[in-house]
Amino acid sequence: MLCARSLYFHKRRFYKGLYHFPSEFQALNNFGLIFIFSIYLGLLLEEEENRKVEIKFKAFSILTEHGVSLLERLFLPALDKMGKICYLFLTRDHAIFQHNLVNGDGVQCIAQFRKEALFDDYRISSQNEDRIAFTIDVSLLLRAVQISVSICTEFGNGPSANRLQIKLVKKLPPNCTQPMPFLTFETKGYKSAVIQDVPISKPLSRAQVLELHTALDMAQDLPQTLVQVPDLNQLQNFVDRMKHVGDLLNVSISKYGDLHVQISKTLITLGAEFCKLLVVGEQAEAPSEDRNLGVQTRLERAISRGDAQSVQVSVRHFSRSLQCHLAKPDYAFYGIAPQGACVTVIFEFFIPGTRQTDKSISLHCRLPVLDPGSS
Repeated sequence: MLCARSLYFHKRRFYKGLYHFPSEFQALNNFGLIFIFSIYLGLLLEEEENRKVEIKFKAFSILTEHGVSLLERLFLPALDKMGKICYLFLTRDHAIFQHNLVNGDGVQCIAQFRKEALFDDYRISSQNEDRIAFTIDVSLLLRAVQISVSICTEFGNGPSANRLQIKLVKKLPPNCTQPMPFLTFETKGYKSAVIQDVPISKPLSRAQVLELHTALDMAQDLPQTLVQVPDLNQLQNFVDRMKHVGDLLNVSISKYGDLHVQISKTLITLGAEFCKLLVVGEQAEAPSEDRNLGVQTRLERAISRGDAQSVQVSVRHFSRSLQCHLAKPDYAFYGIAPQGACVTVIFEFFIPGTRQTDKSISLHCRLPVLDPGSS
């Protein structure tokens, strides 16, 4: 709101401006002048509100060389395969990329980074508990990072030159009357700096951020049984061959460490079984009397004992989730949520040069389950 002193100042400036147009305002009485001044005051208030919107949020960060490498070579190419647009959710301690988490019917994908994993300097502030969320085109973001990397490589001068500054700003684009939000990349070369503006959506409202945060919390629930798949390429090759057979894929996981994937048509059935995988969570010993039985019979008996679950998913969704191998995870874990709500894929990353899990990075997908009765 405008204070009394500011209101007095603008009133004086308004009437002083009338002297420049004497003939236009001679016919106006006091009521006419008051009406025009009220319009002028309304425009001032609107300008004041727009100014407040501009300073409602601030974000500034400097990416480390390791952070640039993670985004440019691994995670952004994988996220780009998942979909064109994603949410970027920034908090005091994390940067989170999210696909289809709210009102999405496709594969949900969540990549979460602690600030230390990406940034050397990270500052964020907003009126919503220092939380900012917006949508962004992943391909444009990837291109901006790639251009910055090429500039640093060509014109860089030591490690300090390989740092990339990112700011969340509002600018007035050409031929526009309202400022638009951008993610601005500033890359400092040897003799010059290159600035790139990546357009983003209007930051989400407080209610929308709360909805996104709630969906994120719900997506953290883990299946009771997870099996480790060490070779994603083998699974990827098999699914690529099955895509030409049908659209629906049966996925079964047992507490014995077995993963079954199968696709069926009228005259053909293709399937693969991965046995004796590492089990995380609830596990059980396979009965000795089942060892000489066929795959389908063993699976049916395990389901009847409550030691296995089987659901049906889209082949396209399953294949898309495998694109996360572009992020080069060390292991992948597959599980089925209780009551067959979804198929969860969790990717594990090691600290470079060790066999210890890197807890500053997490990536997982959730595949929607199809109703077999409606297929």
